[in-house]
Amino acid sequence: MNVRRRIINPWRNLPEYNCFGCCPDNPIGLHLEFFEEDDYIVSNWRPEHNYQGWVNTMHGGILSTLIDEVCGWVVTRKLQTSGYTVQLNVKFRKAIPTTEPELTIRAKVTKQVRNLAYINAEIINSKGELCNEGEAIYFLMKEDKAKEMGFLHCEVE
Repeated sequence: MNVRRRIINPWRNLPEYNCFGCCPDNPIGLHLEFFEEDDYIVSNWRPEHNYQGWVNTMHGGILSTLIDEVCGWVVTRKLQTSGYTVQLNVKFRKAIPTTEPELTIRAKVTKQVRNLAYINAEIINSKGELCNEGEAIYFLMKEDKAKEMGFLHCEVE
């Protein structure tokens, strides 16, 4: 049985925080919220027509952003640090219409080698079909650098 716990955004009180992926106040952002479910970090998101590439079809760059963002939150919550993407590979398996009722984006760490985390992600449509897969490699900041970037810890409710 999966236990789903909402992640408390550790950046929410920083005055300069305006992430395109997760800031709730960014007027053009995706406004993603994240949850911890066992080994996974999960977000549910509703596409809309402003994020299309081809007519009524989600833009691949937005789908890549969704994958990159959930992988970043794996680093924040599961590894309790900050980091940045050094590599991102996305496989687009099935087109996603902008009218899709809801997407599930989820990711988990598959391995860690010193200061690199390997994270696998997927985007699943409302029918439970795997639409996109991604693998990200994140560079993990040391504690002092993460603190300098405003990160102290990431908790759940």
